[in-house]
This record gives sequence, C-alpha cells and structure tokens, in this order.
Amino acid sequence: MSVRIGVNPIVWSNDDLRELGGDIPLETCLAEARAAGYDGIELGHKFPREDAALRAALAPHDLQLISGWYSAGLLKRSVDEELAAMQEHLALLKALDCDVMVFAETSRCVHGQVTTPLAGRPILTEGEWARLCEGLDRVGQALWDQGVRLAYHHHMGTVIQTEAEVDRLMAETGPAVGLLLDTGHLAYAGGDPLAVARNHAGRVVHVHLMDVRREVVARAQAEGWPFLHAVTEGVFTVPGDGMIEYPPIMQALKSAGYDGWLVVEAEQDPD
Repeated sequence: MSVRIGVNPIVWSNDDLRELGGDIPLETCLAEARAAGYDGIELGHKFPREDAALRAALAPHDLQLISGWYSAGLLKRSVDEELAAMQEHLALLKALDCDVMVFAETSRCVHGQVTTPLAGRPILTEGEWARLCEGLDRVGQALWDQGVRLAYHHHMGTVIQTEAEVDRLMAETGPAVGLLLDTGHLAYAGGDPLAVARNHAGRVVHVHLMDVRREVVARAQAEGWPFLHAVTEGVFTVPGDGMIEYPPIMQALKSAGYDGWLVVEAEQDPD
C-alpha cells in the first residue's frame, strides 16, 4: 500500500486540556485503536518516553509509532540550542523507526491558553519570518541527515495558522522543510485544504485528517473564542462528519504520489 492509516491519541486524551479524557487509560486507547483497524499511533502525554517501555506498550496491540509532536522555540533560541533541546525526542522517534517529526513553532502561542482568544495569537514581523525560515531550513536539514523529515504543523493559535502563512512558509524555506497537511486546522483558519494539498503536493510529508463543524466554526469566529473553548464546544470532529470534502483531497495526494501516513484525529471531548 502507498499509504498507512493511523490515529492520534487526542481522540482519547487531550494533551493541551488534560481533563478531556484524563480518566481513560493508555491501555484502553491502544486496544481500541487496534480494534478499529489502525496500523499506527502518534505519541500522547500518557505514553512512556523510554524506548524499551514504549515498544513494550505498543507491541501487544501490533501498533507502530508514527511520530510525535515537538514544540519548537526558534524565535527565542538559536538553532544549536533547538537541536540540543530536541535530542531526547528525536532519539525516541528514531529508536521506534519513525521517519517524520511533527514540528511546530510555539513561541508566544495561545492554543494552550484557556482564556486567550485566537485573535491574540502572535503575528510574525518581517525579521521574525526571516529568522524562522532560516532556522527551519537548518533544523530540517539536520533531521533529514539523520533519516527523519521535519513535518511542519500549521496550527491554530500559533505563528503559522492561515493558508497564506503556509504558502509563505513553503515559499521561503527549502525542501528540507516538509509540510504536515492538517485538514481541520486549515479549515478552521478559513483556508482550503484541497488548495494546499495541490499547491504544495511535493512538500507534504505527513497528513492529519480532522473535520470541522461549520456551525461551530461560525460561532467561534463570531464570538472570538479561545482555541480550547472551541475544542470543548465541538469545533472538530472525525473525517466525514463535518464540512470538508475529503475525496478530492485524497485524490490530490494520490496524484502527487504521497506515500506516508494518514492520521485520523478528532480533537474533542471523548465523552
């Protein structure tokens, strides 16, 4: 098969608002992921962070580790400092045979803040754009040299949120900086996931599939909700349950020869 289908544990336990799914054991998450037919799973905060223990947790369920989120701070520390900071995370991914790192610049981000509206997210200055893109090129090449692709995750409440910001990021970085296409975050930000899939097909190295509920997005935007409030109100849902047309996106990825993971998400209250 050219693609593999996996899942993110945020369906069971939320990393940013840990009371969501806080009572659900990791074992339940892994058993249900396997029962649903998924081949792999990404990291979450309940997973062991030592390679032998993590391998032992996944093995009974025949699940492969897909990747894991890394919060970068390239706007506040040097590239060398960033590379040093990520070594433990990178070593774990490599030990579990992952070939991508989910990577997001989180300097001054607001997506984890309960009361800060999304309108309060950071907007890059021209100088910050240059610093971020240069840093990403260097980090991306360092990862690529070790057999791991940087998969940049545009995300609500961070410096790269909109379709225009994704376009600029891709234009001002080189091929060592791969793109994580997240359908739900793009749609929530008012972007077109299909256009991004087509325009940056050669750079997409990882895919998150999450749908959005049109009526909840409209309320969130009209009332200026914080990101986590939108999550608890059900702005996101599973693919096919919201406003996104998935067949054209899948066709665009297929036409581009995409051969990575398709990771299902549903960042909502598991209850």
